[in-house]
Amino acid sequence: MSVDRAEETVSGQGAEAVTAEATTTALRYYSVAPGVRVNVRSGPGTNYTVVRVLPEGAKVAIFCQSPGTRVTGPYGTTSIWDNIDNGQYVSDAYVQTGSDGYIRPRCS
Repeated sequence: MSVDRAEETVSGQGAEAVTAEATTTALRYYSVAPGVRVNVRSGPGTNYTVVRVLPEGAKVAIFCQSPGTRVTGPYGTTSIWDNIDNGQYVSDAYVQTGSDGYIRPRCS
């Protein structure tokens, strides 16, 4: 899966000083639950291999979301998994998105 990223450029002066050139919405980062090191998996479920571990206090960008294994964490119980990079997923139960539902498009 390829990931589109937003880019911002600054040029000119006044009200026209900032222009956004993006194929998707601006990139936003979400906090991982405090005091928790979160496993990043190769797919949307606990049956996928752990590819790395996020440190405490990490923030992640969510590019898309997929249904997967149901997980209980600090932010509730959910089967939503957040794609944070190519081939890297974390359970939404550990990411403070402010929603119990999908906040990004489903991964294709």
